[in-house]
Amino acid sequence: MGHTFVGYRRPDGTVGTRNYLAVIPSVFCANTTAQKIAAQIPGAVALTHCVGCSQVGLDLELTARTLKSMGCHPNAGAVLVIGLGCERFDPQELYDAVKATGKPVAKFVIQEEGGVTNTVARAVEAGREFAWQLALQQRVECPLGELMVATKCGGTDATSGLAANPAVGNMVDKVIAEGGSAILSELNELLGTEKYLAKRAVNPQVAQKIYDAVYEIEDVLRGGLDFSLPANRNHLISRGNFDGGVSSVVEKALGGVHKSGTAPFQDVLQYAVPPHKDQKGLFLMDYESQDGEVVTGMIGCGSQIVAFTTGRGHATGHPLAPVLKITGNYKTYSSMRECFDFDASGIISGEKTMEELGDELLDLVIRVASGEQTAAERLGGTELFCVARRHGYHRKDPEELRRHARECGECD
Repeated sequence: MGHTFVGYRRPDGTVGTRNYLAVIPSVFCANTTAQKIAAQIPGAVALTHCVGCSQVGLDLELTARTLKSMGCHPNAGAVLVIGLGCERFDPQELYDAVKATGKPVAKFVIQEEGGVTNTVARAVEAGREFAWQLALQQRVECPLGELMVATKCGGTDATSGLAANPAVGNMVDKVIAEGGSAILSELNELLGTEKYLAKRAVNPQVAQKIYDAVYEIEDVLRGGLDFSLPANRNHLISRGNFDGGVSSVVEKALGGVHKSGTAPFQDVLQYAVPPHKDQKGLFLMDYESQDGEVVTGMIGCGSQIVAFTTGRGHATGHPLAPVLKITGNYKTYSSMRECFDFDASGIISGEKTMEELGDELLDLVIRVASGEQTAAERLGGTELFCVARRHGYHRKDPEELRRHARECGECD
């Protein structure tokens, strides 16, 4: 008999692990208004950000895609869209996307409402009605196959690749074995592992997608380098990674890839774009690494829970999805106990087997998916909501990127 968790079934058939009223500004100009609204409604979260205007091309598309995916996410039981009225990202587009899911949604535009005070008053009135509706909703038993787990590492040290990431990978294999899904991303920290990842693709087409995604990330990184600046401005891994015993991006990649377990890759997903409804299993999301941007993108792909490994210590959370903090470093776990949910150091000490820790982590994932709070939720962390940016970058033709990779000897 398979595992189950208790979640919130949405009108579109998806399942949430949380039941928030999401207050989403369509532009940064509406951030304060959104915060004022959320502060007056029990169970409301404001998803404030720094974008929504003066953007063009892919940069604006990523904003639109991300904000719509947050509003449509199953952890949001109802949504208030708060616009200014003259922004590049039209609040009506966000409203229409959320409305299509069948969940309660209302839109308020500051310039149309006559200012901030009127907007807050009217939105709070609507939001309190939504909150009452959400309070009546009950969790229902759902198969583990309805769950999608995002995997991420931040503040990596040597123990991450030895213990925490393999423990997450073991848990991921168990979720996928029961029909569930998981996502791996942060491709700039997977450089050098593309051949290994491609060998795990379900078919040659997905294998080529994996190569193309890595080649594009390399192109993005090349465009960002500036050798007129001090050398440390161009490092691909952080100072904390070096201090923790990770000597290079390749070494970090060889440890980070373990988060994906051993299942085959079903597809490569674009940033904040969920897989097709009939697709389940392991996915790779095409994006480089910035903790908040990557976590937000994977949540946008449909992940209702995040497994976040860290050896150095990490205190952040996400406003819409629970973030489990996992470490393989017992010293870090002991010194920052309030920030952690799971200690995987028993693999290193020999006190636990990988299979035992995988089972324990799966049990924790199920409990959190069913409503148990994470350390980040108890601390009130919301820093990991961050909209991805691509300033001035346009997608290159895949063949151009493949040709460059061949010239550099990076592919066969």
